[in-house]
Amino acid sequence: MEHSGHGMNMDLPPFTLGRGLEFSADPFFLAGCVLALVLYAYAVLRLRRRGDGWPVNRIVFFVIGVLSIALVMCTKLNDYGMVMFSVHMVQHMVISMLSPILLLLGAPVTLMLRALPVAGRDRTGPREVLLMLLHSRYMKIITHPVFTIPLFIASLYALYFTPLFDFLMSSKPGHLAMMLHFLAVGLVFFWPIMGIDPGPHRPGYLMRMLELFAGMPFHAFFGIALMMASAPMVETYKSPPASLGIDPLSDQNWAGGIAWAFSEIPSVLVLIALVFQWYRSDQRIAKRSDRAADRDGDKELAAYNAYLASLQARGQ
Repeated sequence: MEHSGHGMNMDLPPFTLGRGLEFSADPFFLAGCVLALVLYAYAVLRLRRRGDGWPVNRIVFFVIGVLSIALVMCTKLNDYGMVMFSVHMVQHMVISMLSPILLLLGAPVTLMLRALPVAGRDRTGPREVLLMLLHSRYMKIITHPVFTIPLFIASLYALYFTPLFDFLMSSKPGHLAMMLHFLAVGLVFFWPIMGIDPGPHRPGYLMRMLELFAGMPFHAFFGIALMMASAPMVETYKSPPASLGIDPLSDQNWAGGIAWAFSEIPSVLVLIALVFQWYRSDQRIAKRSDRAADRDGDKELAAYNAYLASLQARGQ
């Protein structure tokens, strides 16, 4: 079977994890992953040369995030994903729900703002352009939940349950555009929720949790719909190569199960991160209050005690 998407013979042997993890790089994603790691490392080194630190945990999160993209786009998982719905769904879930969270935990925007030099008075450099973009009306729109939640949901239902998916899978540029779309949607959805990097939309912690849980159930419903279907629902995967030895309906059931299971993973990861951020925020507020009390002799407490004493005197 010749697949027009990759222009290569897709009569692959039966899928095994070992075969799926063999190196088979998409040039665009390989170059993008290498460039992201190089730029991040350069920015960290730039900070350290001038005596500023950068948390090691952020470096680890970012590197793992980039490697997770390389895992699904620069191995034979990408080849198998062209002919197996279940493998494609692993790619989709990782690149849209796991990789964005890990990348955002690496705080790349904050790192850029700290590493890029200030252009100087009445001049515009890369740092100033980035700040203008962060505070632009465009950014306010694409990071607002009224936009991000419907986009997150539509990336499932409007893609897989319409001819659009088959159209994109019919060419290599279409497949590439779809994967970039998944990554971009994940980033704009989780960016305001994670709240590490600066941005125009910064809700409170409770609202962030509500935004998270507003989108996740739709992933579960999508997975259940695939699992309950009595016939293959996506044209691209209706006739897999005979060399794979798979049943398309069974493969679709696996794809649904993967989509359903993945709806829980990011929820847990993000919830842990949010609770930790909330705790750290409360700790910082408490420390600021303590320092203020030390400076002014706790005037606020003294004033409150005087108020209570005046109430008691009035009562007598």
